[in-house]
Amino acid sequence: VHYNIPNPAVLVIFSWLDLQVVWMAINIFIFVWFYFLYDLGDRFFYTRHLLGSALAWARAPAAVLNFNCLLILLPVCRNLLSLVRGSFVCCGRTMRKQLDKNISFHKLVAYMIGLMTAVHIIAHLLNVERYYNSWHGEYDALSMALSRLNDSGNTTYLNPIRSTTTTPNLLVFTTIAGITGVIITLALILMITSSMEVIRRSYFEVFWFTHHLFIVFFAGLVIHGAGRIVRSQTNANPPYNITFCKDHIEDWGRKKMCPVPQFAGGFPQTWMWVIGPMVLYVCERLLRFIRYIQAVKYRKIVIRPSKVLELQLVKNGFKMDVGQYVFLNCPAISQLEWHPFTMTSAPEEDFFSVHIRSVGDWTQKLISIVEQMGVDGPFGTASEDVFDYEVAMLVGAGIGVTPFASILKSIWYKFKDSNPELRTRKIYFYWLCRETHAFEWFADLLQVLEREMEERGMGDFLTYKLYLTGWDPSHATHVMVHADADTDVVTGLKQKTNYGRPNWDKEFEQVCQENPTSVVGTFLCGPVVLATVLSKKCVKYTDVDPRKTKFYFNKENF
Repeated sequence: VHYNIPNPAVLVIFSWLDLQVVWMAINIFIFVWFYFLYDLGDRFFYTRHLLGSALAWARAPAAVLNFNCLLILLPVCRNLLSLVRGSFVCCGRTMRKQLDKNISFHKLVAYMIGLMTAVHIIAHLLNVERYYNSWHGEYDALSMALSRLNDSGNTTYLNPIRSTTTTPNLLVFTTIAGITGVIITLALILMITSSMEVIRRSYFEVFWFTHHLFIVFFAGLVIHGAGRIVRSQTNANPPYNITFCKDHIEDWGRKKMCPVPQFAGGFPQTWMWVIGPMVLYVCERLLRFIRYIQAVKYRKIVIRPSKVLELQLVKNGFKMDVGQYVFLNCPAISQLEWHPFTMTSAPEEDFFSVHIRSVGDWTQKLISIVEQMGVDGPFGTASEDVFDYEVAMLVGAGIGVTPFASILKSIWYKFKDSNPELRTRKIYFYWLCRETHAFEWFADLLQVLEREMEERGMGDFLTYKLYLTGWDPSHATHVMVHADADTDVVTGLKQKTNYGRPNWDKEFEQVCQENPTSVVGTFLCGPVVLATVLSKKCVKYTDVDPRKTKFYFNKENF
């Protein structure tokens, strides 16, 4: 019997693609709707005559900007995402996978904001030129007449250039719309350029501080529309006859069908789009601040030989789940700089711990200064779903092993307590390290698990494989001399260390053979290149028969 059932791993990919398609469709709809509104609407006939097609090309991107500025803050409201992920029964596996793409979606929205801003600016620069030329009579008589319209209160005009001394530069740098537009653009350029991976990794503080220009960006965005520089006709409805009146300027105000055209700027709408997300984000930051000022006590501090700092911390009311992460702040280094670290403790323990490898200026300073620290979190990640699977493949690269330390500890506690809710019956654990000393801090936990599982007759529950991807000739000689030892010369474990990288086809085939009817969750905390490889393997080895092995790929995203 053949079943035409979609591959579950492909469904995950399609779900992310579907989200992008829906988002893009909404963007296209908004753009097209507002483009034709300004390109065909009677209220904008005279404005369109003055500005040409640049009017629609300025206003349609502005509407798309409003929509994306509504979205941009939501993916970084981490407490909101954790609430949706962990508290709502309706939040199924597929939905939670989309939440794991929050940073990717945040970037996607940012790219759209950047693109629409560029189009909006170019169109408005053309508009300013058209306003200037129309005032000086460089076009037809209708453009000249429209530009010179005025009243006693100077409120019903169409052309914002009101005197011969007003130049395009003066219009840009003296009006509300112009000044805020320049400020918004500069803030956006700084935020986008400092978000490039090379800057974010090498100069994190530059990224951190410039990204907080979003406050300036949103403030300018809300004020920007108050300039009301694009105006529409307020008396364009019948009996006004545009077809007749546009060709009979001399009859304006003389015939009933041709009253003098009056114009007004549109009511600012941007604040209505962004007020909700802004309130949510303010609440998010207030919650983080409240948690930040709560005291954090040290239970244990260990400096590992491999330049890994282990912190065991205690905080009143702190609760966590496996795989979650926290943000750490050390005021002695920086009052504003926060860094994410996966917790390595289990929920069953009376403390929470993190392992921090010295890889940059901030972590190096932290290892020297551990007396002061703030904690914000915990926040949900993909690893929380590990207990939803019968079989789990855990893949960690370097310090990326930290979420799996928490998972392995928690599973062991659940086994000891005979927790009936534990569905997981088999774990495959893979750890890839470039240097031998990187194994040191985590090998202790594996040794304890290895010993206690053997004592309880559960040696088959955990299959772990360690891979050393870099070594020198002296180490190779040392390994050859001790090849017959009962334990590994690197880790002291009974399971010997493998040299090189895993043959993932072989590993997935083994999992399929040993679990022919299981749903397997594959979890990675590691580089993007490895994520691409594993996600493809999950697709490749998922059987179309729903009764056979299925793989679901999950990756940590901070």
